[in-house]
Amino acid sequence: MSARATDQPSVLFVCVHNAGRSQMAAAFLAHLAGDAVEVRSAGSAPADTVNPAVVEAMNESGIDISAETPKILTVEAVQASDVVITMGCGDTCPVFPGKTYLDWTLDDPAGRGVDAVRPIRDQIEGRVRSLLADLGVTPHV
Repeated sequence: MSARATDQPSVLFVCVHNAGRSQMAAAFLAHLAGDAVEVRSAGSAPADTVNPAVVEAMNESGIDISAETPKILTVEAVQASDVVITMGCGDTCPVFPGKTYLDWTLDDPAGRGVDAVRPIRDQIEGRVRSLLADLGVTPHV
């Protein structure tokens, strides 16, 4: 039995630094799903700040992630999530039975300008929209 009091699905996005891909994915899911999905993101080796080019690219999509901070991946975050989506964290992601694991192969935006981040952002938005359909959640926007 789930520790959560609702049937709301919970999704955890994980990348190494939690400064780019996982932040964009979490922001898109939270923006599109509203309160219908519990959203988390984390990194196996979190950076100090979110990538400024990622913040700029998300602002262009109407989503402000400037206040977000990278978070460390914890066993508790994985245990509390129904779906764990990894984006290049490799073997450092803990695996538990009964969870759905997906690996999204995406270019890493680290060290790249906003022009290089835009296509990654757009790929992530498309994958998040597909994920919503798989979860049976209608996007709010």
